[in-house]
Amino acid sequence: MFTGIVEETGIVQDLQETQQLCKLVVEANTILPGIKLGNSIANNGCCLTVTSLQDRRITFDLLQETLRATNLGSVQKGSLINLERSLQVSDRIGGHFVTGHVDGTALITRWEKEGSDYVLEVEVSEGLERYVVPKGCIAMDGISLTVGKVCKNRFNVWIIPHTYEVTALKDRKSGDRVNLEFDLLAKYTEKLLNNR
Repeated sequence: MFTGIVEETGIVQDLQETQQLCKLVVEANTILPGIKLGNSIANNGCCLTVTSLQDRRITFDLLQETLRATNLGSVQKGSLINLERSLQVSDRIGGHFVTGHVDGTALITRWEKEGSDYVLEVEVSEGLERYVVPKGCIAMDGISLTVGKVCKNRFNVWIIPHTYEVTALKDRKSGDRVNLEFDLLAKYTEKLLNNR
């Protein structure tokens, strides 16, 4: 469980892909204290298990499903990745409850500065728009955000300068894909209502 408050941006050092396995190697600083093998860390909002630690480099094994369902398969050496350690019971919840289970990706259709803030508009795949509501919670690349305007399968979020500076969003551009995790309560409610 996570909160969607990014602790730092790591830098991709390697993405080693074979037919059997894919390993993601990320260089980090802030999140390193207390990290052990087997810990869960959100990478662009995707919950991954630490499989190796060496100096400041953390290695994660990626499943084929992870490569298919997230934007992690398209990262390259030098790419920025949002990192967050899992929630401790004593922590403040500054964002919203985020599981680290990515529901899909969205295409960035607009990403620009507007006044002193930034506006990010994305387009979701058909069928996923039902989980997007104005003023609702959404995790985008692991960042807890509030949905702004919604129009069919497009919606926007507003980004304050602080979030822009401390997350990997500053590395994104129109045409890139971002990971999305929709509100958990909405998904459970939908399932319960459909099973009546």
